[in-house]
Amino acid sequence: MNGNGAPQRVGEVTTATTATSATSATTASGRTKLERGRGALGPALELVHTGRAPTRAVLTAELGVTRATAGAVAAELEALGLIRVDSRPGGAGGGQGRPSHRLSIEENGPVALAAQVHADGFRAALVGLGGRIVATAPGKVTVSADPAQVLGAVVEAGATLLAETGRRCVGAGLAVPSAVAEPEGTALNPLHLAWPAGSPVRAIFADCVKAAGIDGPALTGNDVNLAALAEHRHGAGRSAQHLLCVATGHRGVGGALVLDGRLHSGSSGLALEVGHLTVNPEGRACHCGGRGCLDVEADPLAFLTAAGRTPGPRVSLLQQARDLLREEYAQPSVRAAAEELIDRLGLGLAGLVNILNPDRIILGGLHRDLLQADPERLRAVVADRSLWGRSGGVPILPCTLDHNSLVGAAELAWQPVLDDPLGTLGAAA
Repeated sequence: MNGNGAPQRVGEVTTATTATSATSATTASGRTKLERGRGALGPALELVHTGRAPTRAVLTAELGVTRATAGAVAAELEALGLIRVDSRPGGAGGGQGRPSHRLSIEENGPVALAAQVHADGFRAALVGLGGRIVATAPGKVTVSADPAQVLGAVVEAGATLLAETGRRCVGAGLAVPSAVAEPEGTALNPLHLAWPAGSPVRAIFADCVKAAGIDGPALTGNDVNLAALAEHRHGAGRSAQHLLCVATGHRGVGGALVLDGRLHSGSSGLALEVGHLTVNPEGRACHCGGRGCLDVEADPLAFLTAAGRTPGPRVSLLQQARDLLREEYAQPSVRAAAEELIDRLGLGLAGLVNILNPDRIILGGLHRDLLQADPERLRAVVADRSLWGRSGGVPILPCTLDHNSLVGAAELAWQPVLDDPLGTLGAAA
């Protein structure tokens, strides 16, 4: 019927019907764009998080969306308190014409609680997006044989930091010096801690986080795996497709492999236990039952011992080894010890290059200092002993992040947010 009660003729459209149809079409179109934009929120946040989208123009190109969609995505991430969008002139542009809006991490945004335990102590920190450490608690130097006591103390320190800063927390991540078996989350072989083999560290950590009233997931990983993840996203491993990381922290040697942006952890989380490669068959006895493993031939204790120095109790083994290398490298005994460790490390790296064919190697802990002390010697050993090294060499670089295992632990907690920012943090108020 028309407005006068007469039947509506075919083709006759009232003003009200036209308005309703237009509104419905606009709403549907808007809903489609909104859903498409929401699907891009996670990839967009990861691009800003890893520094690959410093402007809205770059974000548009990387996402392969329209400028309007990229603008809407950036605005929604800003509304969630995750990034800042700066439209003031003077930023790097995306081409000719008006400079593009600059994108950066919101400095006062949420944080993740990161925790690390190692042979010489433990530490808690708050880490924001972009891998930026916001606050750290003083490191503790006593690691008891009770995992629950240690993890309770480190979570308590983190909870204090959260209370002091008033930051929203998205979750917690823990780095431990042990292979972490999946899916159980057990520390399979904490050789340099007095913890029992198979300690359920993930469950203990989660219980401590929950008891402290901290929201979000509580996740756990091997410290070198997490260091590699952090370096790949924020440090020396950026843009590498096949990244090999080898590091010695306070005791022992660990390794990790990042393939196409993802950690390769094997079928059950136990891949890349490089510390138990034999590099000196007649060498020192190893905790694993073998002899001459990289774990005992190229860590801080091995360096101090080779240099004829007795470790002291005042500071960590890693710090003592670094101080000796930096301050007394000219001493013949210290130089000879450094060369011995470089040769052992180079032999292990050459074997890994033959097996894994990485496009970049990064070294952390004392290995970073050994590389900087004599880069040509280490590179020459790897090139001489590896098939691929002879055909052009593999770049060997120092890690660039301080506390990269802590940053990597935070990446575990940030991952659900990167996957689904809106679903994880909820709609902006």
